Amino acid sequence: MISAFIEQHKLPAEFKHTVAQYYKPLADRIFNQYTKSNKAYFVGINGCQGSGKSTLTDFLASYLRAQYQLNVAVMSLDDFYLSSEKRKQLAQDIHPLLATRGVPGTHDMTALNHVLTQLIERKTGFSIPRFNKATDEPFLEDQWNMIEKPVDITLLEGWCWGVKSQTAEQLQAPINELELQHDTSGEWRNYVNQQLKSAYEPLYTTMDFWLALQAPSFDCVYKWRLEQEQKLKTKNIGLANSKIMSTAEILNFTQYFQRLSVQGCNTISNSADAIFHLDYDRKITDMPLVKMEV
Repeated sequence: MISAFIEQHKLPAEFKHTVAQYYKPLADRIFNQYTKSNKAYFVGINGCQGSGKSTLTDFLASYLRAQYQLNVAVMSLDDFYLSSEKRKQLAQDIHPLLATRGVPGTHDMTALNHVLTQLIERKTGFSIPRFNKATDEPFLEDQWNMIEKPVDITLLEGWCWGVKSQTAEQLQAPINELELQHDTSGEWRNYVNQQLKSAYEPLYTTMDFWLALQAPSFDCVYKWRLEQEQKLKTKNIGLANSKIMSTAEILNFTQYFQRLSVQGCNTISNSADAIFHLDYDRKITDMPLVKMEV
């Protein structure tokens, strides 16, 4: 299973050591906790852009299915992004920066709440949205992932998933050039923060287990996000009306994420059950932080 996973995801051979030392023990731990819960089990995965959330999540799902014959659902907060039309409306009604996907307030949290409720109740016959970053629009509904049998474990990853809202004092000063130039009054960041507090944080309680991928600093996010966009470009050669970003656009794009990415790095250890600390090459540098389990 591991060799096939490496080939499918075009990973280096050394990934086997990462699996043996970190990923497999984590998956076994999640399974053990699931067996104690006697219900549908939910794992929240936090990490900044390009930190490897998708690869880790896919591995956990593949391993849990193969090793324990579980039905595992994989979800990304990214798949709940609003359409460009709805974001343009937000930009007109509230603040121009909301036209760009990414921050709290640009996701359909009503839809996410509905999906989570159905998963908690172990319902079937519904589908989970998918978002196409190459076109910056949701996929058509017939391309969404259908849930055909009750889900045992749900893995939900997102760059700001699990991040807590900031205080009024923290919001006062701009954190980068984007905020300095385009959010002089602080209206955008205050709206984003309020959305995080009112629409995102209440759903955190549905998670039974939290994992964080901890970047060494925000400086590496641009490099990692650029690598992501290059892979997206390779997959979508010849795409009409492509929304794939240039190098300069990526640099600007990451500034939208900086405030809450830094907030996550500074606070996620207070709520995470396990943390993988990463170096600048995304390699795990130490064992996860493990909370006492009873």
